[in-house]
Amino acid sequence: MRRFTETREPATTDEIWFLEHPPIYTLGLNGNPEHLRHPVDIPVIKTDRGGQITWHGPGQLIAYTLLDIRRLNRGIRSTVTCLETAVTELLTTYGISATTRNDAPGVYVEDRKIASIGLRVHRGRTYHGLSLNVNPNLVYFTAINPCGYQGLEVTSLKDLGINSKPSSVISALAMSLLKSFGYS
Repeated sequence: MRRFTETREPATTDEIWFLEHPPIYTLGLNGNPEHLRHPVDIPVIKTDRGGQITWHGPGQLIAYTLLDIRRLNRGIRSTVTCLETAVTELLTTYGISATTRNDAPGVYVEDRKIASIGLRVHRGRTYHGLSLNVNPNLVYFTAINPCGYQGLEVTSLKDLGINSKPSSVISALAMSLLKSFGYS
């Protein structure tokens, strides 16, 4: 995604990549390693996105948003808001009421985080994106202060009674992202 972002031309079509990661903890650019609460047996890597520490792995849908936000006439905050709106609207289709917070990007259901956002902007173009907990093993989050917030609880679609897998959520999330960013 970094290579795609660095080599794209002004007319390069924006892309969204969907995937699941093997188990890994990632620490953002200004991330504090102290938010890893105890040693773990899976990799912890520093990455060039914003934000603190989070876990990625099976059962979590990742959407890398490779967007030219200059061309979309959006700033960083507006881009984050579009990502949050897309997830919030997706959750509404499952009958789940979700909110956002001004002090902590992401999407929350009853004060538990269900989706995280971490972006990098290079020459007006974004990479990295969002993660949505579909049916992961949430125990991995107990080793960290998720997104740098001590005591922050996380949840998933599975915990909210939606039995699905990440691959079956891709189409609906893609449509929600396209709508949120104003694509036709």
